[in-house]
Amino acid sequence: MLKMTNKITNNFDPDCDQCPRLTQFLVDIRQQYPDYFSKPVPAFGDKNARLCIVGLAPGMHGANATGRPFTGDHAGILLYQTLHKYGFASTAQSISADDGLKLLNCRITNAVKCLPPQNKPVGAEVNTCNHWLTQELKALPEHYVLVALGGIAHKAVIKALGLKQSDYSFGHGVEHRLKRGVLIDCYHCSRYNTQTNRLTTAMFEKVFKRAQTLLK
Repeated sequence: MLKMTNKITNNFDPDCDQCPRLTQFLVDIRQQYPDYFSKPVPAFGDKNARLCIVGLAPGMHGANATGRPFTGDHAGILLYQTLHKYGFASTAQSISADDGLKLLNCRITNAVKCLPPQNKPVGAEVNTCNHWLTQELKALPEHYVLVALGGIAHKAVIKALGLKQSDYSFGHGVEHRLKRGVLIDCYHCSRYNTQTNRLTTAMFEKVFKRAQTLLK
């Protein structure tokens, strides 16, 4: 079993099998890649963090392989570089679950804990996994900052908080005032978004600089 450094296991079932399609997909992936983690991926970071980043789901050769969010694939490169730049990570690279990296006043989770086929969970799977996110957000301390990476993560956060979707539209850099904190929307740091310049380094860093300011 992979060693999980600085992990969060509260409000999480590592043996969850509530989504039949995802459960079977992980079985198939374990046969194809027997050294991969290939299980529901827990959140990672400081258990008392006031910054919480919500992504979409584990990547095939990233979190699904390593067992740690945004670790081992392209999407994590910009994320961890930026977290380190603004004081939220001990190093700028996340290579493996036992590389010693620690998050500082920060944690990372996903709207869906299991790898979905083609990186696309269906609505029922997002909804089924939402109760885990609900518990995670309830455990956050007062005056938190949430960063939702992408529209699906944004909607999952709004649902987990029990709010009306129509009152909170997704838009990159848009801030939503919440009862106990602030939600900042951000385009996902996927390879597609960064290589097409839909999301630039400057755009991404601006989100986390703002988060840093709000937390102060």
